[in-house]
Amino acid sequence: MQSRRTFMKMTGTIGIGGIMPFKDLLQQNSTRQSMNIRSKWADGSRLVVSISMQFEAGGHPDNAESPFPDNLEKGYKDLPAATWYEYGYKEGIPRMLDNWDRYGIKVTSHMVGTAVLKNPQLAKEIVERGHEAAAHGMNWSSQYNLSYDQEKKFISDGADAIKKITGATPVGYNANWLRRGENTLKILQELDFRYHIDDLSRDEPFIIQVNGSDFVVVPYTLRNNDILLIEGKNFSVDQFFNQVKQEFDQLYAEAEFKRRQLSMSFHDRIGGTPQMVKITGDLIRYMQQHKGVSFKRKDEIAALTLHDKTSIRE
Repeated sequence: MQSRRTFMKMTGTIGIGGIMPFKDLLQQNSTRQSMNIRSKWADGSRLVVSISMQFEAGGHPDNAESPFPDNLEKGYKDLPAATWYEYGYKEGIPRMLDNWDRYGIKVTSHMVGTAVLKNPQLAKEIVERGHEAAAHGMNWSSQYNLSYDQEKKFISDGADAIKKITGATPVGYNANWLRRGENTLKILQELDFRYHIDDLSRDEPFIIQVNGSDFVVVPYTLRNNDILLIEGKNFSVDQFFNQVKQEFDQLYAEAEFKRRQLSMSFHDRIGGTPQMVKITGDLIRYMQQHKGVSFKRKDEIAALTLHDKTSIRE
């Protein structure tokens, strides 16, 4: 005969008020099952890690912001700053590409159109090595203040440059500093894009309606971003490692009951430095030791989200 103590352990429903009513127990089990269903990615992953590799160097304007003091006299070119950007395509991206191969992962590269045109062989190599080519505007400038037609041309020209050089048609978009305008999503949908990343509101992808059709948001983050932490706040690589590790540990724990995505972002001239590539490898190795963790391109995440009936809709 089953003991009362055993029965209590099995059901977990005995409290001060006695045994939980059977209908409430059924509801509790149904809720748990629903949570478990929604917590799973369509491919069975527990936690998905999404890495962005910004390909911007070469698409920047003269005298763009840099680590050098902003006290250059008007009318002169900031020649040392120009070499800082050159590092991005001469050393940074090639080093990161080798690192992704070392750990067997694929990333999404957000490409500025003019950067692609100035460095066509590197842009081709990114795609040939299995990474996603996503659009990042025609040049490094704002678009939120453009007219509808001007912004559409700005986005279209950048995407066309990527397709012309790499053969890949971009389906994802990232605006300069995430600052899209009121018309951006409508334009993206009209140009057959499937997702954008200029949103910080969730730790999992979701679906919105644009022009009456499904459109995916694959959220970005500033918390695990080299340009904000390393360049902006002067974090050491050890601080960067600890910040991202803590984020990963928390999301991995939540992923037992929620669909979770961890996003990281690296810029050619920052994330491609030797110290950053080394610490990024340490992070990837740590994450890969956890069961159910997968690394996905953002176009893959968007496709999974669109075809999953349990995806959040807003």
